[in-house]
Amino acid sequence: MSKKDIFEVFFRKKPAMILVALRKNAKNRYGSVLAKEVDCTYSHAVKILQEMEKADLVNFEKSGRIKVIKLTDNGNKIAESIERIKNLL
Repeated sequence: MSKKDIFEVFFRKKPAMILVALRKNAKNRYGSVLAKEVDCTYSHAVKILQEMEKADLVNFEKSGRIKVIKLTDNGNKIAESIERIKNLL
């Protein structure tokens, strides 16, 4: 079993990678950019992000017509932990 396979045993790949991607690049992030980075559809990324917002992992901030996505403190801690676990596997 490869490292990638074992990681996916513990975590759903797309949500975990969205959190890690948000943490790696803290500049203004948009749903469409994140969807491309983690290789999923825009609608799937938005659905994941909405669930993360309910769990207080991300915040949406309106900037004109665009919603900017930012990690909360708790979201940042979880993303950091996911990244560490991924590196250990």
